[in-house]
Amino acid sequence: MDLLWFALIGLAAGWLAGQIMKSSGGIITDMIVGVIGALLGGALFGMLGISAGGLIGALVTATVGAVILLGILRAIRK
Repeated sequence: MDLLWFALIGLAAGWLAGQIMKSSGGIITDMIVGVIGALLGGALFGMLGISAGGLIGALVTATVGAVILLGILRAIRK
């Protein structure tokens, strides 16, 4: 069940990050970006000592990580 929640949060975070960064990707791409962003955001928040609990906290953490990931990918593509 936790894996399902992780995937759903990743999907939502990937979609939100795509909207914020004006990126167009499919549902699979959004989910991949969201899941990797969740890992990146969790690591970043952990290093900064920021704790975000609950469903909303997980969504915010994953979205921040996904936005950072999309920014890095854009910089690499240029």
